[in-house]
Amino acid sequence: MSRHAYKRIAIKIGSNVLTRPDGTLDITRMSALVDQIAELHRKGIRVIMISSGAVASGRSELHLGDRLDSVSARQLYSAVGQAKLINRYYELFRDHGIACGQVLTTKENFSTRRHYLNQKHCMEVMLANNVIPIVNENDTVSVTELMFTDNDELSGLIASMMNMQALIILSNIDGVYDGDPSIPGTRLITDIRENDDASGGITESRSSLGRGGMATKYRIATKVAAEGTAVIIANGKRENVLIDLLTPEKDVPHTLFHPSPEAASGLKKWIAHSEDFAKGNIIVNDGAAEAILSPVRASLLPVGVTSIDGNFEEGDIVSVSRADGKIIAWGRIGYNVDDARRVAGEREARPLIHSDYLYIDL
Repeated sequence: MSRHAYKRIAIKIGSNVLTRPDGTLDITRMSALVDQIAELHRKGIRVIMISSGAVASGRSELHLGDRLDSVSARQLYSAVGQAKLINRYYELFRDHGIACGQVLTTKENFSTRRHYLNQKHCMEVMLANNVIPIVNENDTVSVTELMFTDNDELSGLIASMMNMQALIILSNIDGVYDGDPSIPGTRLITDIRENDDASGGITESRSSLGRGGMATKYRIATKVAAEGTAVIIANGKRENVLIDLLTPEKDVPHTLFHPSPEAASGLKKWIAHSEDFAKGNIIVNDGAAEAILSPVRASLLPVGVTSIDGNFEEGDIVSVSRADGKIIAWGRIGYNVDDARRVAGEREARPLIHSDYLYIDL
């Protein structure tokens, strides 16, 4: 599908787009982006926003210095900044006669299928009633190892969960380069297709305002595209960038991750983003690994299992790894741990993980 034909898009707006160099909220930039999203909305395009900026917004209000530890400061900045951020969005969209709604979430809210579907239903209802969801991580409570890497990870999960046709990640550079963008002669990579590896020139560096960087964006974009959703990385500070990206006669610099022609099922999309919630690990032999990784869909049969770690119930997420420890898949297990160990190695038992519930990590 051409990027000019998208009717359901998720837009992730990074901290570097929404804030000035001194860390204060850039109201002019916010207003310009809202104007563009309002125009897309009027054209019948369903939009979900994933917006950073709450912590930076709170930091610019409170000026605490070093009086609090990092966790306490993040909680306080987020609590104050999120109120300021969503109020500003509310006022800006109201000027266009458009309603918006706040959706605060945590990574743990995606750990069970029921919670996952509850969030999906909430946003579907909002879209069906012409309300623009504005999603952000609830940093007031997300202070453990189960935080999202950053809002890039959250945006990928939202785009996948909501079956969006495209995810547009707005950053402060034009896209993925084949080296350091600050070095003359470095080239912008405009198209990345399935099985391409364009990660060679990407560094792990990130800004002081956000938690992620281009390495995270690349990893998330590759994963989401493999699930059937196109991903665009573009410069959110370019004037009219969203309208230009979706207008046929316009040519704005960007990187497009082309979607896989075979979209993953809704259940597999949930499993794909649930690796942090795995309750156990199934170790398989070479034959089972080869069958799972083959182009022909295969279930994980007990006969190929060599050992089982963890403590899980039927329906939990588990990882599947080879003997060398390399994880090759995640899946929804059809046994509890005791029954799984009892049938491990048997030829006639039903699959431990049916192919419909098995996501391959390529």
